[in-house]
Amino acid sequence: MERIALTDGLSLSRIVYGMWRLAGDADISAAHVQAKIEACLAQGITSLDQADIYGGYQAEAILGRCLKAAPHLRDKLEIVTKCGIVAPVGRHAGARVKHYDTSAAHIARSIDLSLREMGIDHIDLLLVHRPDPFMDPAETGAALDRAVASGKVRAVGVSNFRPHDWTLLQSSMRTRLATNQIELSLLAHTAFTDGDLAFLQERGVAPMAWSPLGGGRLFSGRHDALAARLEAIGAAAGADAAAAAVAWLLRHPARIVPIMGTNALGRIATLGKAFEVPMDRQTWFELYTLAMGHEVP
Repeated sequence: MERIALTDGLSLSRIVYGMWRLAGDADISAAHVQAKIEACLAQGITSLDQADIYGGYQAEAILGRCLKAAPHLRDKLEIVTKCGIVAPVGRHAGARVKHYDTSAAHIARSIDLSLREMGIDHIDLLLVHRPDPFMDPAETGAALDRAVASGKVRAVGVSNFRPHDWTLLQSSMRTRLATNQIELSLLAHTAFTDGDLAFLQERGVAPMAWSPLGGGRLFSGRHDALAARLEAIGAAAGADAAAAAVAWLLRHPARIVPIMGTNALGRIATLGKAFEVPMDRQTWFELYTLAMGHEVP
């Protein structure tokens, strides 16, 4: 599978396996999680996307139990995780209100907890999960720089940041921010025209795309014409509508890295089908037009 270089020392598989639903599976055994990872590796999907908050702060530990049972997997993987959201559940059950914490102490503590929960000695890519309106950029930037210098984290980036959030944080850092993980799909397409994607392209930064199928809304019955066209495009390539929707993102010159999350082993085994779906310029715009509900100006 194609790979995308984020820094001189770190590249990700072009499709990343998202683990935000991991704790919600009926089977969270180490063996079942290993089967999911092996299904990814068979296609060249080597990158896993985690966050401390996933599964009510349980998903990292579920992955950790798998890696403890099958330690040979670790060297085959790039592990992405996030920090910064404090929700009143799990380890933060005592919080009075859901909030963001990008303080140096919280970042350092989150890194150590993530390493412990997953049973690993370094995080390949750490992301600040959400823009924090209370962020002290000098403090947060220095904390991220220290994380990389310590060897606990190979690279750092952000998630859901707007360009002004990015430049504010980057202005206080020595380390180059490696990526911005943002919502991108046929149903969440504003980044293609509001400057968010252009900002990253200008800087040569490959974005990661969460919810590339619109959280399932693409196929909810509310977008029948778009879903039908995706189904036809996918079928013509021996794939399905979901593969066509991901192919639409892969075709864009911004080098978008979609994050695909599913607990179904059969579905995981077909994630790479997206690369088999041809997507020329007019087809790309045909789908874009259907998604917008009107032709381009």
